[in-house]
Amino acid sequence: MNNKTLTNVALRYRAVFLDIQRENIPMHAEASVPVMAFVARLRETGYCVSEELLRALATIPIEQLADITTCINDVMGINLNWAPLVKGWNVPTGETWADHFLTLLANMFGEEAGFKGATLPCGHLIPDGTFPLERYNGCPFCGTPFHTTGFVYKGQACKLKELRLFTMTEMEQVFHSLLTSATPLDATQKDSLEQLLPLFPLPQDVSITMKETAMLVVNLLVAQGKADEASMLLKTPTDILRYLWYEKTGYVQLIEPKTLVAHARKLYSHLWEPLDKSEDAAKAMKQKLQLKYDRPTCQRVARWLNAVPMTARQAAENMHPKRGMWVRMIRALRLGEYSRKRGFDHLAEILDVFYKQDYTTWQGCVDKAHKENDADATLLLLKDYPGRFARCLFATMLRFGSERVLSAFSEIADQLPARLLLSLGNAAENYFDTEATRLARPITGVTYPLAPNKLLALYDAESRKAMVAAVTELYKVSIARRFANTQHPSPSIYIDPALYNIPVSVGDRSTTIQDTSCALMGTRFPVEGDAVRLFLQWGKGLHAQHLDMDLSCRISLPNGEVAECAYYNLTCVGAKHSGDIRSIPEMVGTAEYIELSLSELQAAGAKYATFTCNAYSTGALSPNLVVGWMSSAYPMQLSEETGVAYDPSCVQHMVRISEGNLSKGLVFGVLDVAKREIIWLEMPFTAQTLRGADSTSVEVLLRKLSSKLTIGQLLDIKVQAQHLVRVEEAAQADEAYTYEWALNPAEVTKLLNGDL
Repeated sequence: MNNKTLTNVALRYRAVFLDIQRENIPMHAEASVPVMAFVARLRETGYCVSEELLRALATIPIEQLADITTCINDVMGINLNWAPLVKGWNVPTGETWADHFLTLLANMFGEEAGFKGATLPCGHLIPDGTFPLERYNGCPFCGTPFHTTGFVYKGQACKLKELRLFTMTEMEQVFHSLLTSATPLDATQKDSLEQLLPLFPLPQDVSITMKETAMLVVNLLVAQGKADEASMLLKTPTDILRYLWYEKTGYVQLIEPKTLVAHARKLYSHLWEPLDKSEDAAKAMKQKLQLKYDRPTCQRVARWLNAVPMTARQAAENMHPKRGMWVRMIRALRLGEYSRKRGFDHLAEILDVFYKQDYTTWQGCVDKAHKENDADATLLLLKDYPGRFARCLFATMLRFGSERVLSAFSEIADQLPARLLLSLGNAAENYFDTEATRLARPITGVTYPLAPNKLLALYDAESRKAMVAAVTELYKVSIARRFANTQHPSPSIYIDPALYNIPVSVGDRSTTIQDTSCALMGTRFPVEGDAVRLFLQWGKGLHAQHLDMDLSCRISLPNGEVAECAYYNLTCVGAKHSGDIRSIPEMVGTAEYIELSLSELQAAGAKYATFTCNAYSTGALSPNLVVGWMSSAYPMQLSEETGVAYDPSCVQHMVRISEGNLSKGLVFGVLDVAKREIIWLEMPFTAQTLRGADSTSVEVLLRKLSSKLTIGQLLDIKVQAQHLVRVEEAAQADEAYTYEWALNPAEVTKLLNGDL
């Protein structure tokens, strides 16, 4: 068993994994000197331990304590280079665009033209009277760092995050919950499941309901030579195509080749034409997506498709939405050849129907009924596929009238997963508002606004409000009915107040990895002190090279004014930047910071401060890039010697960019100045600079998160439906719903489905 992997996964749930039995933990164990030293090291990184964990630590070898310390230090980035470009960057260097221009001239014409100054290791001549070189750790002209440091501050935060004990029992529960989650896994959960799959045997009776989760399991079974077992999870041709595309691209969602090619072209475009690599990137992506399969793979897929438990027409209809991809796959996998072999009769029938197009698609019938304005036929067809009915419910209400459509929808509402009903309730208010902007988020992750449905103009404000109320009532009644139908012997319940600030995680899938916690989208972090310090660290494990990542902040001021703190504007009202680094040192990476002063922002009347990071270099955000923010009730130190401002104990939240990232920019948080809260959100976008992050989209996403049903509100519905008694302490309750409980997606899904 890989204890390092289990320790890393447990830390995401604010726990430490120990391979022990709970019943073997002594009730009155005394903490040894090594254990106390270990706890002291944890305090330096912002953690403390529960009483149970402290007693459990006394039972394990000292060497294991050292291994756990190493894992936590790696996750928190303590051994990386956190030196910025400017020393003591809280005091501005006074550099201007004139300094950059004079330096450019000096390097074009050299000392022969009368320029005198210092020549740096990167080869650039810095003229006298321009940049104050004694203030820099590198070249102020090209952003190349010369000095690195292994020093970071530790233990400045007074508020510690408690770690609890995870044994093998809890790890198996996490593994099972990820496998059975009825909501799509975000990047953190997906990464955890991928790490745990090789360590635990698959349960015999497990029910994997999410197609994307099934692909991870299929990939493991195929690698283990258990292709026949994997076929049990591949029930439709689309499942098979999804697996093949996941194996090819690494994405568990079906992204068509033309979309990937177009996205590669966007990622490698550049503001300066000589650096634009968009066409080369598009050609490279086309080359990468070429299909080549060996004979064993072809035979395996042929067996899978031959064993699909669908009629030939059903299978062909299932293949139709991705017809172009299937044509390429059929050729590359030689399925026509295998269909002529003995025992592949069903495959031959499927291909025959598919190529002759001897089938009728459900969507085609719905479109025909729409064009003919036939409400009865449309609703009859939609009731056959409740999930698709839910996804087009609002548009159908506008076309045929809300009363008639909702009456038909209520007949099949209880057949739907609760997450779909909840999504409808969350989206209704924005959809039926003619002034509101909706967000579209394609599977490439880039977010952009949508115009309101034109048919909204046919209805007055009162009618639209009535539609919203009807949808809200429908989903709340359905959820309450599910709770009421659950046999529940527990009379008392505890609800953590923090759950009222966390929306039920439906529809907003995080694509970054959270190694230190699993905060849910929309979580609000209170700012206790007077400063928030943003940080960006990138380049870990990479050789020295030009790799320009940028940390930026946009501040919304009164009267529609905006202030920007970025590489092109190092100081603005309430914000200071540590300098623009454009190249990374060898293997240890580099860092940028922005410090926000809440007192200055409040004095200026600022409403929001939006945090972003961007890849100015061609390509997406660097893999393993870490971004987040620090906050402390007391002032956080800054090294005058090197400018290091990182302290792991002050980190409130940080995320890591995954290997499969498709975005060039990321909005990773918004500071509500008046409320002194930071809202964790994730909004990818494709742009080289902060200005590519559409402020309208950010505001729409904030409204969307604030209008969502929170976990606390969902629990209130449960309390009313099951007639439970609320208590103020978790220890007094028969059922305790804490923040740690909310980090388990399967448990939240069970609650949503009324199974708790």
